Amino acid sequence: MEKGMILYQSKYGAARKYAGWLREETGFEIREVKNCKIEEVLCFERLILCSGIYASGIAGISFFQKNIEKLQGKQLFVFTVGASPYHENALKELKRKNMKGGLCAIPLFYGRGMWLEEKMTWKDRTLCRMLKKAVAKKAPDTWEPWMAALMSTNGQNCDWTDRKYLKPLLDALGNRAGLEKQLDSF
Repeated sequence: MEKGMILYQSKYGAARKYAGWLREETGFEIREVKNCKIEEVLCFERLILCSGIYASGIAGISFFQKNIEKLQGKQLFVFTVGASPYHENALKELKRKNMKGGLCAIPLFYGRGMWLEEKMTWKDRTLCRMLKKAVAKKAPDTWEPWMAALMSTNGQNCDWTDRKYLKPLLDALGNRAGLEKQLDSF
């Protein structure tokens, strides 16, 4: 397999966990995006950004945005991590909002992450509580998937991470055999 690097940005640990699993599957190097300079990635043929979704934004996507000209000819991939279950329309909307211009051709993948209120900042907890109050005013049969996921947390910690979410990305990378072996052992 070609040389590659996994760049990750993780606020609460789920994206870092997926990045570690990707490293195991691909053998790619791994770096936290905030500690990486463009010169350090130019020698790699493939780059994967593995990051969380916060307030409808893809963390770390700015690295690709500001360096897209220098990354021409590289295979770029984005693997996002969020608390909501997978929903195709939500993923399309995420891509529309975050991956404009030179980023629109980059494949986007999704894995379900974690909900760890105990690790959240005061600001994040407060925003989530306010959002829950707003959602609670709606009829449950009108909730979007992310709303149902939010309302199901009830102050508990949830870890929905699963290697199976990496399958579509690994298929795109051509590294499916290793994942199949791992999934069969579960």
